[in-house]
Amino acid sequence: MTRKLRLNAFLMGVGHHEAAWRHPRAEPAHLTDVRHYQRLARIAERGRLDSVFLADGLALRGDVRHNALGGLEPLTLLSALAAVTDHVGLIATVSTTYNAPFHVARWFASLDHISGGRAGWNIVTSAGEAEAHNFGVERPAHADRYARADEFLEVVTKLWDSWEDDAVVGDRRAGVYADTEKIHPIEHAGRYFQVSGPLNTSRPPQGRPLLVQAGSSEDGKEFAARHAEAVFTAQQTLADGQEFYADLKRRVARHGRGPGELLILPGLSPIIGSTEREALRLEKELNDLIIPDYGLAQLSHLVGIDLSPDALDRPLPEVSADTEGAQSRRRLVLDLARRENLTVRQLLVRLAGGRGHRVVAGTPEQIADEIQEWFENGAADGFNIMPPVLPGGLEDFVDQVVPELQARGLFRTEYEGRTLRENYGLARPASAYAAGERLEPVAS
Repeated sequence: MTRKLRLNAFLMGVGHHEAAWRHPRAEPAHLTDVRHYQRLARIAERGRLDSVFLADGLALRGDVRHNALGGLEPLTLLSALAAVTDHVGLIATVSTTYNAPFHVARWFASLDHISGGRAGWNIVTSAGEAEAHNFGVERPAHADRYARADEFLEVVTKLWDSWEDDAVVGDRRAGVYADTEKIHPIEHAGRYFQVSGPLNTSRPPQGRPLLVQAGSSEDGKEFAARHAEAVFTAQQTLADGQEFYADLKRRVARHGRGPGELLILPGLSPIIGSTEREALRLEKELNDLIIPDYGLAQLSHLVGIDLSPDALDRPLPEVSADTEGAQSRRRLVLDLARRENLTVRQLLVRLAGGRGHRVVAGTPEQIADEIQEWFENGAADGFNIMPPVLPGGLEDFVDQVVPELQARGLFRTEYEGRTLRENYGLARPASAYAAGERLEPVAS
């Protein structure tokens, strides 16, 4: 079967460019308007995109004085999007650091039932100190966060599997609703969690909602290779994308999985014009709306030093790449600054459009060329599309770039199935209990 692109729409408020809220094509009041997001989901479905994705954090990130921040909780919102769509997948970020496995298993099982099998979980470990302080604790070390996440996912998977697919009988005549021989306590006892089970929600339509991961540190890549079925990543160059892609596919093989069991989707922010000049003009319009104080505060937090306005026209100072926070993103930004010998001001402009993700301005054909080059040269299985301004940027991509990709035979013209797994070309896992395996409790 011919390999096809996978395309996810990353929905970020009124756009991914940090100045999007100031642009005439955006409306900041839409940030908490469910109708705005429902419109975006319908646009994505009209374009036959695989999924939409809502990121999340557990603290107010950035300076709300200069940016439209403070959106809606993603699982609540995705339930509203499920009601107005039929095919597009629904992926949300939920942290393993400040939640309990039972809650998360139930939330995503419920979303999968509500949507008819379209739920996906972007698994994060919450790198920020502000997030930890919102829960009255100190931020765990990087390795500890991933160790907890590993066991967290194990518990969630056991809970999803705790009801076999045919556990619900619904025999009215016999008075039997469920076959309790097919509903299993999990009796998990581990380092971080003790959970009896079973889940109090029946098995999700997909068996297990799709598992997504977005970290590119060493711990993050190993976690993805063991567990994830899609990876959202940030790569600036084709060579970097190829290196990451090859590395992760090798890791997947070492864990006994096939290369097609993990889809790699780099972020791409397309600025689209009918001509290249028009696209570059839109890019300039957005960049002219940047507020340097906002960018400086964001960059200071990322690189771990306090950058004053006096630093704007000088190179970024030497900074260690080591951090207990967002390791891979800090390394990407430092590499970008050094590779292109950027001043701080120039770096702020480069980061404004996608926070380290690749930004490409051009015609629909040029955007399609970029996508095709990465897809056909071992750098991507598809892309996490990050429109600079919403809703217009997503409409431009769906109405102008998607037809070009379809004409080249790279992207579907109709959905392959009803569930997110079917459309991503991924197998539906059986319950480990039904498969005859005994899920042994983890030793303390």
